[in-house]
Amino acid sequence: MASATSQTLRIPSPSLSLSSKLPLSSAFSVSFRPQRRNARPLVVVVSASLDAKPTVLVAEKLGEAGLKLLKDFANVDCSYNLSPEELCTKISLCDALIVRSGTKVTREVFESSAGRLKVVGRAGVGIDNVDLAAATEHGCLVVNAPTANTVAAAEHGIALLAAMARNVAQADASVKAGKWQRNKYVGVSLVGKTLAVLGFGKVGSEVARRAKGLGMNVIAHDPYAPADRARAIGVELVSFDEAIATADFISLHMPLTPATSKILNDETFAKMKKGVRIVNVARGGVIDEDALVRALDSGIVAQAALDVFTEEPPPKDSKLVLHEQVTATPHLGASTMEAQEGVAIEIAEAVVGALRGELAATAVNAPMVPSEVLTELKPFVDLAEKLGRLAVQLVAGGSGVKTVKVTYASARAPDDLDTRVLRAMITKGLIEPISSVFVNLVNADFTAKQRGLRITEERVLLDGSPENPLEFIQVQIANVESRFASAISDSGEIKVEGRVKDGIPHLTKVGSFEVDVSLEGSILFCRQVDQPGMIGQVGSILGEENVNVSFMSVGRIAPRKQAVMAIGVDEQPKKETLKRIGEIPAIEEFVFLKL
Repeated sequence: MASATSQTLRIPSPSLSLSSKLPLSSAFSVSFRPQRRNARPLVVVVSASLDAKPTVLVAEKLGEAGLKLLKDFANVDCSYNLSPEELCTKISLCDALIVRSGTKVTREVFESSAGRLKVVGRAGVGIDNVDLAAATEHGCLVVNAPTANTVAAAEHGIALLAAMARNVAQADASVKAGKWQRNKYVGVSLVGKTLAVLGFGKVGSEVARRAKGLGMNVIAHDPYAPADRARAIGVELVSFDEAIATADFISLHMPLTPATSKILNDETFAKMKKGVRIVNVARGGVIDEDALVRALDSGIVAQAALDVFTEEPPPKDSKLVLHEQVTATPHLGASTMEAQEGVAIEIAEAVVGALRGELAATAVNAPMVPSEVLTELKPFVDLAEKLGRLAVQLVAGGSGVKTVKVTYASARAPDDLDTRVLRAMITKGLIEPISSVFVNLVNADFTAKQRGLRITEERVLLDGSPENPLEFIQVQIANVESRFASAISDSGEIKVEGRVKDGIPHLTKVGSFEVDVSLEGSILFCRQVDQPGMIGQVGSILGEENVNVSFMSVGRIAPRKQAVMAIGVDEQPKKETLKRIGEIPAIEEFVFLKL
């Protein structure tokens, strides 16, 4: 009989806690344990002496306040506009590298460092120009500066909002062309209008505060935004569809992820109020730019004010940029003197902290953990992340994820089972699908706390041999609605449970239904009436649409009652294909999930 003990996560050993010290010394070696083919190398760091003063290469311009912090601790080499070859030549003499967005930190850079480079600092938020996988393989920490430009970006969003509403850019160009067209450039007032903030993080919430001060009614959509924080500034959290359908103005503040790519498209524009106005100071790729041109031409969108574009700089003949109803700026969101100094200080502090051996909360790549722990838990690490990804995708839009309970079933005593990396990977799975944040053991707790996400852990002690570290992992999300009602357990939470079988993560329970599916590729869940021929009907539709089925499993309550069918597919079915499956009379509900 199993017994259960409940606890909130506490890190028993200081060796890998958020406040611990890892010896990132001025000289160290990196070695890799031999692994099976295609396995990710496990990094083992051997520290050496701290006698020598470290060298920091600053490859792009940095504010003087940041440079001063660096010079107080290290030798600083400011070398700008380096070619890739010159950077690779210099890097073997450097312990840290600081870049902005213009320098590509490639695998070749890490290989050329010969193990000396210990930290790369990105002075800004995005890290698209840094090869994270190569950094991790070479034992190099990557940190960024995600908070210093918050106010600047919010102010620019409000500036574009007001300039768009009053046709400032167009009127300015007209006057400079010798015209005086007062009747042509009559604007609209902001007072009493509804602003929908899509993405209620740091920048989004600051935009909301300022919009409230302008007399606007502000609503917001963000699946992770704490309701109490929104209420505190007078903002109502709503579903995505409700936000876009009721807004007079829409301000985008979401990261660019697979889930948000082209989230504003022909289909979503069609749901908007005619004459809506759109501001984007987030990422260009969240808008389908061709669809936006069509929406502007049709009058669905009255105006757009854009600071970011899918391609930067955009083509000179871009129909979107040249459109009369578009106000465009060249990615100026963080471009204030104060923000630039703030970014310089933030990244300098992060780099100096890393060189001193401190684990930075702004680290964006995997930390260095004992290889023997990773070796044993590797399949469970994959299982943990995929259960998190699966669970969060089952949450219906508009539901804020606040409380998550993780249960580990094991025959090992609590002191013999280190679940820190598992908890971090569950957090990663919960947050990354709808965020640009990279979650790992270093920043998992910090990231969850920032988003108001409370994760508790429960250990179920099983009888038997402790040879296998875990029997199963269960993830429950409380107080939310589900896109797939069958995922709700008898106690009212979204519940998914998984095991490792032959080294492969498997989903073994969704809600109250027992299933057995490999967590690979993507999954289609269908709740149906349990009757003959259902597998054949669904399989035939997928086959006709050239969607390859990798596995299929059915869990049921009792014969001829309700059942849940889980189907693994290698390709994403088209909307028309999913619609055909939903039209099968015996199918009561279905949902498609990407892993």
